[in-house]
Amino acid sequence: MKIQDLNQEIRNRYLERMEPKSAPELAASWSGEDLLYSGKGKAIFIILPTPGCAHALSETGGCTMCSYIADSPLEKVSSPQLVDIFRTQIERYDIQPKTAVKIFVSGSFLNVEEIPREARDEILKILNQKNGVEEVVVESRPEYVTEETIRACCNLIPHKIFEVSIGLETSSDNIKKYKINKGFTNQDFQRAVNVVKDLKPDYHVTSKAYLFIKPILTSERDAIEDAVASAKYAEEAGVDRISFCPATIHKGTLMEVLWRRGSYQPPWIWSIMEIIRRVRSSVKIPVVMDTAGFGTRRGPYNCKKCNKKFKNLIIKSNLDQSIPEVLDCECKQKWTADVKYSDLTRSNVNLTDKI
Repeated sequence: MKIQDLNQEIRNRYLERMEPKSAPELAASWSGEDLLYSGKGKAIFIILPTPGCAHALSETGGCTMCSYIADSPLEKVSSPQLVDIFRTQIERYDIQPKTAVKIFVSGSFLNVEEIPREARDEILKILNQKNGVEEVVVESRPEYVTEETIRACCNLIPHKIFEVSIGLETSSDNIKKYKINKGFTNQDFQRAVNVVKDLKPDYHVTSKAYLFIKPILTSERDAIEDAVASAKYAEEAGVDRISFCPATIHKGTLMEVLWRRGSYQPPWIWSIMEIIRRVRSSVKIPVVMDTAGFGTRRGPYNCKKCNKKFKNLIIKSNLDQSIPEVLDCECKQKWTADVKYSDLTRSNVNLTDKI
């Protein structure tokens, strides 16, 4: 069975069991300290309900590790409703200088089938009136990053940084195709980054690469090496920032199926520390490591003694771009053995088995 067919079967089965929720119920927002281009500041994260990621809803079934489509109403949301939801969420915050607003739509903000242009434009106009907002950060697959679209967005927020974040995940086209089912190549990614680079003389526009740590069917050692190589590639491609996303187990994904069978485990936090050390020693652009799910059953894990300590160290290092102190813990021996013998312990699960 092709990975696309398997992925779609798992996703469809999961979506059939989902309890429908209205668009306002699915909207969410939160804030926290973050690293801006101008230094330490505040970020407001806003999740907007949309029909769902076009890639996930296609016959490919989307990416093997992602279930953000579960945060979508799976039906059209009108432009006025999207704008009202955004306005309600943003008005919850007293926006001070040095603020970034990060908009997540469980898909592509620049895809007009997910966010109609009328809604997109009105949202950007609202943000343009917020004096304290320095950066507006959105996500998009590369096929929606065009000169016309980026110019249209930047013209609405001329004095703010407009950052386009693209889920590159890995610099390996082989991994993208056969382990992640990403649906695009490095060539597609480079084209999108070049669009942004070509517009820099005219606008405050930047790009960011999301990189995924430890896709399915990947050993611990290979996960480390791929993450480091991918960061170097992203910098060479011309992105302005990198954000690492260590694997967590999302419900209704191929990754979850393999995890439940004992054929997959999220990365060790030790591996993440090693990636930070090597990447921050070799890459010159800002690199942030997401810590969502750290220390949980479905996320990156060391042991109960050191999970929280390392998480706090990584959060601090994100803000000052330092290499966090490596603490000692007895669980490091297990990680060392896992990396050393990873070729022997690598999963050889048969994806043609009945799911």
